[in-house]
Amino acid sequence: MTDRLMKVNAYTTFDLVDATVTGQDFEDDSLAVLNATSPRKNPDEVKLQLELDNMTEQHLPAHMEEVHLTPEQARTLAADLEKHAEKVEAAQSE
Repeated sequence: MTDRLMKVNAYTTFDLVDATVTGQDFEDDSLAVLNATSPRKNPDEVKLQLELDNMTEQHLPAHMEEVHLTPEQARTLAADLEKHAEKVEAAQSE
């Protein structure tokens, strides 16, 4: 991904994941960067960041989505991800 808006380095959670962008009259698969982070100094939130590969995505200009979460919201999301990961693993092992 050239022209990234997000800083991608060894600490980035996922530097390439499969993603889908869906609009009113389109749906495209793309690669993306997905990252969870918090400020280094005086952390007061958890940020969940997503940036689709703007070299393959044709409907949107280069952009990044960012969600600001409280620690409680981040833990709720983490628990929900764990629950769904277990559900998918169980289905795949049948």
